Amino acid sequence: MTGEAILGASVSTDLFAGVWDIVGGGTGAYGKELQRARRIAFEEMDREAERLGADAILRIDIDYETVGPKGGMLMVNVSGTAVALK
Repeated sequence: MTGEAILGASVSTDLFAGVWDIVGGGTGAYGKELQRARRIAFEEMDREAERLGADAILRIDIDYETVGPKGGMLMVNVSGTAVALK
């Protein structure tokens, strides 16, 4: 199972300019955008698991990557193993 979300160029460019605020525990606009992207990615993965009839998702991995020209966008990718408990 996978899910992903991509943040636009203006957010990710500014994000890496102020990464210390996030690493230091800041809760500003960038942190909220990362939370939103992560939530979208998890929701996408959950829908896929539900479509397949899975009861749970195990061994979830979360990756953050820059993509696009000059790394102008940030991608949040989640993946895991769907299981049926029946």
